[in-house]
Amino acid sequence: MYHRWAALWLVLALCAVPTKQAAGQSSTTQSPHKPGALGQNFPNPFNPETAIPFSIECGGGSGVHTVTLRVFNVLAQLVAVPKLDGPAAPVQNLKLVCGNYVARWDGKVLNTGREAASGVYIYQLIVDGDVQAKKMFVAK
Repeated sequence: MYHRWAALWLVLALCAVPTKQAAGQSSTTQSPHKPGALGQNFPNPFNPETAIPFSIECGGGSGVHTVTLRVFNVLAQLVAVPKLDGPAAPVQNLKLVCGNYVARWDGKVLNTGREAASGVYIYQLIVDGDVQAKKMFVAK
């Protein structure tokens, strides 16, 4: 159980380390196109609810993308699935077109209705298999 959260923090720490190019190398290689961009939640820290902005990039293909947004605690346990503004649909395998979106988390634990404890949480956006994650803080 403890290995999962340690692995999650290791992955997040490695993603934050900038890479440097070796001397004499040029950056002619193209980076792979990322279909989605995850924004920082606001307000942060928050109590009792927060908004999570994200966008779906247009870049070839059908223009319809499968999107999932989830909130985890530091033990890598699923805490919540935020709901999309507007239709209030949970962002779980949702088919979305290109554009900017905002999802809201009411600060409650999935299927229990009780408020999440104070602390650090990780929110993860998956767009067509491409994963991005950021952290947020709940303050009581």
